[in-house]
This record gives sequence, C-alpha cells and structure tokens, in this order.
Amino acid sequence: MKVLLYGGTFDPPHVGHLNNLRASIAAVRPDHVIVMPAGTPPHKAASTTPAELRLAMCDCFHALGKEIEVSRWEIDQGGRSYTILTLEMLRRRWPDAELYLCVGSDMLTSFTAWVRWQDILALATLVVQSRAPGEGDALHRAADALRAQGGRILFAGARPVPCASRDIRAGRYTGAQMEALLPPPVGRIIREHHLYQPPRPDGTRERKNEP
Repeated sequence: MKVLLYGGTFDPPHVGHLNNLRASIAAVRPDHVIVMPAGTPPHKAASTTPAELRLAMCDCFHALGKEIEVSRWEIDQGGRSYTILTLEMLRRRWPDAELYLCVGSDMLTSFTAWVRWQDILALATLVVQSRAPGEGDALHRAADALRAQGGRILFAGARPVPCASRDIRAGRYTGAQMEALLPPPVGRIIREHHLYQPPRPDGTRERKNEP
C-alpha cells in the first residue's frame, strides 16, 4: 500500500497546488492521499486566516480523486507543525505502508534545515515538484546530496504553474486573473469571508461585516 502526504499552509490553495499534487499522484500511483493543512508551520509566521477556513478551502483537492483525504490532524494538535510528527502518525496508522512526501523545489534545497530530517528520509520517499522553470540543476544536486544520506527521491516532472499563495494574500491578482488561479470552492470561500482584500488607499484592509 502506498500513502502520499501533501502538507502545506494552503493560505489559500490554488491551481499550482492542484498541479503539484496531480503530478505527484501520477508519479506515485498511491492508494491513499492525505492533504494536511498545517497548524503553524515552523518555517513561516502564523497564518492570520482561520484554520477552519483553510481546512474548508482544501476541499478543492477532492476533485483529484476518491483516494483524497483532507485531514485536520495538524490543526488539532495546536502549536507548530513538524512533518516528522505527521509521518510518525501515518506510520502508526498504516504500519506496513510505503510513505511518500510531496515537497516543492524550495523545500528540497533547504531540506537539511528541517527538524529530524534524517528521520524523515528514513520514513518516506520524497516526491519533488519544480516550482519554477530553470531550476533543474540545483534540484538534482540537492537530490544527489540527500541520496548520499540514504534518501529516496522521486521527481514528479510536471510543468510548473507560476502562482504563489503569498501573492494572492498580498492582493497582486484581481478580477478574472485571480479567479483563474482559484478552484471554485476556494474562490467562493474567499468571497464569502472577504479574505485577502486588497489594501485601501490608506493602507488598511476591509474587514468582514465592516460598516
């Protein structure tokens, strides 16, 4: 049995996330996929978007197949989310499964800064998806270094989609351009809860239910 873990802040999830997971599924052919929105990721500031809304937006991943499970496990743990603890939870849940972990190219090149990265390599095969054109050489050097430490690395190889959640939060996309980057359930939740409003001329942002 193969279990694929795809974690992230997902603030918000967008077509680039779907592209990456779709490519990883094609490369691994897993029996089960866990989409895991983080509580507070250790390498980022805490999200100001409520966890329940990030979790709800992750329902968009169900469109990729019936094997997708969106898990609230990291959110319910509270505090910072560490990948090794999530993998250990999955190992307890599926003692005999082959575990796979989706990682973006930026994560691969900084992987040795992760908490207990050697234990992660022992538990899971890393499934790497490039996030930008032209970074292949750096990725393969990082992969070779991790393989020398016993790591198992698999490249998903899909064409990268240039999109970043931070740009959506910063209001750099508007109108039809933003709608094209958001799966329909995500766009609806953003509109209903007035998330990621562009700054006003005075630098403030509109709040939900603001008069």
